[in-house]
Amino acid sequence: MIDELNVYTDGGSRGNPGMSAIGVLICGKDGKILKQHSEFLGRGTNNTAEYTALIKALKIAGKLSGGIINCFSDSQLMVRQLTGMYKVKNYSLKKLFLEVKDLEKKFEEVNYIHVNRENKKITIVDKLVNEMLDTIKK
Repeated sequence: MIDELNVYTDGGSRGNPGMSAIGVLICGKDGKILKQHSEFLGRGTNNTAEYTALIKALKIAGKLSGGIINCFSDSQLMVRQLTGMYKVKNYSLKKLFLEVKDLEKKFEEVNYIHVNRENKKITIVDKLVNEMLDTIKK
């Protein structure tokens, strides 16, 4: 088992709501990419896609580690909700928020870090999302 992982996630929708997809990158603390995942979700909102990406990432990370998980996202809303700075008022997001909190229990520690869209690894997961959405016919 790996003692520490860095997880990068992105979710997006074309139209909000619209066709949505997720991108996930799991890296060792040395930055080496260990796993990569993208998935089409169907119709949804941007925020739902962001949470769904994180849930998928935590499920994948749980197969690799029970240690420290550092989650990087460009979704300021999601990071602030998960760190307790913002309350979760939307019912759909509350369900996803609670699922994330449940998944956290599998790990020694989970940290949420907001990063800019320009972050090198976030640009990779953003590309995964857009490539997935590009394959879907409207």
